[in-house]
Amino acid sequence: MTVEEMKSNKPLLRAEINTWSQVLRNIASARNERTLISNNLPTASVGNSASIINFTEYPTVASALILANLNSIPLDWATRYSVGGNNLNYFIVKQLPVLPPEAHLDFSPQGQPWVQLIIPRALELTYTSYALTDFARALGFAGEPFLWDDGRRHCLQSELDAIFVHMYGLSRSDLKHILDAPEPSQSFPTLKKNENKEFGEYRTMRYVLEAYDLIAQGKLPDIADKKETHSSQPVE
Repeated sequence: MTVEEMKSNKPLLRAEINTWSQVLRNIASARNERTLISNNLPTASVGNSASIINFTEYPTVASALILANLNSIPLDWATRYSVGGNNLNYFIVKQLPVLPPEAHLDFSPQGQPWVQLIIPRALELTYTSYALTDFARALGFAGEPFLWDDGRRHCLQSELDAIFVHMYGLSRSDLKHILDAPEPSQSFPTLKKNENKEFGEYRTMRYVLEAYDLIAQGKLPDIADKKETHSSQPVE
């Protein structure tokens, strides 16, 4: 370093990092409500119980699409056949049937590319804190963080589940088997048990089937706008 550079007070180390990271929960089990869980978090140190996923091209859009895919019902169902014990290691993740990027550019029955249906829902489910403002801005969203609303979030997640069922080319009967396979098979027994206890019904099954049918009819799967919801403030 020259004397002139030293006098300019330029930093010795130039490290550019994202202000958010996509992580994948490593501790998982088929006995949980969901086995495969991914999320975007503000940049921070994480232990070996959460793997960080990096993207070399179009990181924000890629992250939103992969995030939605990883948290979808059909991929979670496939994951349950691969997880042994309570450890979802990265070797298993690399073999999961995650959809290729070009699949998101295919057109849905509504005449829109799937990406246009996925991104707004993934954004609303993710952007609930000011700490992820850069993520939202990179997706072209200039608004405030979305209010946390458990009921609306359940609807949005169910809409994404139905979208990905269609993208995987699965039929309605396939979907019913994935959600609630007859005994002795089991699909999501803990989720079904907890929802029956809390809501008096297997609500996820009703929501996903409803959204699936709307897509099949060429309609938008906007079930979230038809349900009663209650909101809380975004996190500072």
